[in-house]
Amino acid sequence: MQAIRKPLGKNISRELKSKRYRTSLPGAPDGKYVVIQFKSSFENKKSALETVTPMLDKDGKWRVSGYYIK
Repeated sequence: MQAIRKPLGKNISRELKSKRYRTSLPGAPDGKYVVIQFKSSFENKKSALETVTPMLDKDGKWRVSGYYIK
């Protein structure tokens, strides 16, 4: 995640936009996912949409399986 975020600079603000539970996602195996989207602002990108996708792993722990910024 840091490789994606570093060029954007410091996070200025982050507001929850949506949170959706899914059992399937395009190009991913079936499982338990949460697609969380934030309206964010960074030093070098004033308006961004961050998407964080945790997945429930076989050991019962949630782990981030995807992180994207538009």
